[in-house]
Order: sequence, then structure tokens, then C-alpha cells
Amino acid sequence: MRTVKATAAAVTVALAAGAASVAAGRFASGAALSAPPGKPLPTEPRLTVHATAAGQIALTRDLASLRPGTYGLSGDGSHAVIGPVLTTANHSADTVVRRLERVTHGTLQPGDSVWLTPNVYVGNPSAALGLDHADIDIPGELGALPAWFVPATRDTWVIAVHGLGTTREHALNVMEFLNRRHFPVLALSYRGDLGAPRPPDGLNHLGETEWRDLDAAMRYAVRYGAEQLVLLGWSTGATMALRAAAHSGLRDRVSGLVLDSPVLSWEATLRALARARHTPSALLPLAVRAAQGRTGLDTDRVTETGATDILGVPTLIFHGPDDRVAPWSLSRRLAEAHPNLVALNTVKNAPHGAMWNADPEAYEEALRRFMTPLM
Repeated sequence: MRTVKATAAAVTVALAAGAASVAAGRFASGAALSAPPGKPLPTEPRLTVHATAAGQIALTRDLASLRPGTYGLSGDGSHAVIGPVLTTANHSADTVVRRLERVTHGTLQPGDSVWLTPNVYVGNPSAALGLDHADIDIPGELGALPAWFVPATRDTWVIAVHGLGTTREHALNVMEFLNRRHFPVLALSYRGDLGAPRPPDGLNHLGETEWRDLDAAMRYAVRYGAEQLVLLGWSTGATMALRAAAHSGLRDRVSGLVLDSPVLSWEATLRALARARHTPSALLPLAVRAAQGRTGLDTDRVTETGATDILGVPTLIFHGPDDRVAPWSLSRRLAEAHPNLVALNTVKNAPHGAMWNADPEAYEEALRRFMTPLM
């Protein structure tokens, strides 16, 4: 009898531990799949404002605050733009001084908690860049999708799709460049964004189902005059571009892809996001399985096939080894597998989705060379 009771107790403990692990895996997957647009990714550290002066700002010394380039600086109710590190400025050992380009809205005070963001501009194309634009609604399978349309004279349209941690404002970084070259631009909000329909399960599918909203934008563009399409995506927006170029009924209209920090393995990205939220390593496989069960995501194929079955047009990839969300090695593998189709522009010292920010001039020059034959 004692043996039976002991065995029953051990089984109960094991079942309870198993249930707790499953619940923890589900929680970890939910945290990764519920990243709200416009909020910092868990890989992005919070910094503290230590001081401001004319054209300068002192921030917590961190690898993030030492990055080269131009970034947005967001806080609770504030947004500013910062430029390069000012190496000759006086500062304490625990701070970094950068050029303060402008304060877009709100104020920056010592003690404020802030974070770097790829979004340098806020507002719409007219307010932020002085570009004429129209606010439109694109009919999608879940409902109306808000979008900005910036008109121009070419019949090749660029459809821009943001990714994790950002909004369609991310497209403003390159919109002026594209407008100067007379490309009409359609910047899309998709399911889960503010003002767009909510996904049926309330979860981000890391581009694997959201691509159908990009397909709706492609149909809209062709209906209103686009002859050819260039799909420009950041992060999971790049995943959406790959899926649309492979599966859309209008894939024959796609003349090129521009992929910035592409999420080529949803499993790797989910693990990275869960790990950044301090999920124990032992629970990461459970988080992946829970995500697959909750969303119906397929097992990754890109890591095994080199995306042979989804890549068929000229493609420019901007990516770098410092991306902690989407492995750069997969972009490199994709470029090596398709040397005649894929050009990989490697960008160092840039976080996920911020390849333009590290060196805007070099980014736009690479983009100009790629886009010129597509005009």
C-alpha cells in the first residue's frame, strides 16, 4: 500500500510539473507572439537620459547607445532624433554623448527612460516629409487595412511593409528617397496594427499569415495602375514579401524584393524573443511547440531548402551580424544559394530592422543601384 501511494504521489508530481512546463511554454510563446507594434522589442535596452544641452544628449553608456548612425529616441510621450556619438564632448565614464538632431514631440528630462528605435520620423508623409499623400483603406480578408499612398509618375509601385516593433511610420525613412526617383509608394498597416483588423487568435504569426494583407495591397495597386511591383519589407514584413512573391495570384507582377532584416526562420525569431524575455533555455523548445500549436505555423523550410521554392525574382537583402532577432547567417545562406538572384548588403553594428539607420547614405546608394534596372 505504501508503494502504491508513493507511486501515485510521484505520478501526481510529475504530471503537475509537466503541466506547469506546458503552461510556461505557452506563456513564453504568447509573450513572443504578442509583441505590440510601435513598442520596443525585448532585445532593445532601456536607457536613461542623463543630461541635455544645445544639440547634445547624454545617455546611459551601453552597446546600444554607442551604435553608429541616426536613430529615433522614444520615451513615454516623447520622440527625438539622435545622430552620431560626439567623441570629443565631455562626459562621465557611464554615459555617452550623441548629437541631438531634434525633439519631435514631448520633452527630454534627466532621469527619463528612453530606447532607440528605427523610426526616425513620426506622423504621416505630409506632416513628416512634406510629401503629398492620400489616406486610403485597402479591402482585406479581415476588413479594411489603413495605408498611405504617395503618388508619383512611374508605373512600378513600391509596397512597403513594416515588421516587429514598428509601424508603417518605418517606411518614412526611405519614402523621400523613393519619391525623388518617382516611384509611387504604398505603406501598409496590416492585421494587428492600430486601426487595422485584429487577428482572429489575437496573435502575431510572424508574417506567415499576415502576407495575405500584403496580397490585398498588391491587388489594390494593380487595380489603380501599377504595372510592376517592388515589395519592400522589414523584419516580418520581409517574410510577408517573400510569401506574397511566392503565393500571390499577382506574383508575376513582382519585379523585385527588398528585404531588411528578414525573418527567415520563425522558430529562431520566436526563440530569440522568448530568450530576451528571460525564458529559461529548457523551456524554449516548449515555447516553439506551443506557438506551432496555437498558430498552425509550419515547420521552418527556409533553413533547410535555402528558400528555393519561394524565391524567383531579383532580391536585395540588408542584414547584419548584430541582429539578435533574425539570424544574419540565414540571409547569408540564402544569398550563397542564389548568387544570380540575391545581393546581400551586410551592415555591421545595427540592430534588427535598423540597417538604414546605421548608414543612411550607403543604404540608399545600394537601394538606388538595385532599383535602377527596375524602373
